[in-house]
Amino acid sequence: MGKDKTDMIRGTLDMLILKVLSLEPMHGWGVCERIQQISREDLQVNQGSLYASLHKLTREGWIRSYWQVTENNRRARYYALTRAGERQLGMERAHWERLAAAVDRILAAT
Repeated sequence: MGKDKTDMIRGTLDMLILKVLSLEPMHGWGVCERIQQISREDLQVNQGSLYASLHKLTREGWIRSYWQVTENNRRARYYALTRAGERQLGMERAHWERLAAAVDRILAAT
């Protein structure tokens, strides 16, 4: 039997998208695949959730989108991190690290 799919904590997907786009611009499907690949298949991204987050991040000004031809010679909407997105990623990462440390302290309590 394969690994269980891991549900993401609310808001985590936005941070993961920002991180993946900090590596390089890519189309939506590529973002989905990269998250899955880096997580060693532990994280699966629902397409509906992915595109809702991409639209939200675009509205916030943290990413921008543009049309480009893919390696398969198809037109696709690509997404790239903006400077505001870089700053937001830094804040989200700091918040995540504080949250993870707090959860670790609780789990270690005797």
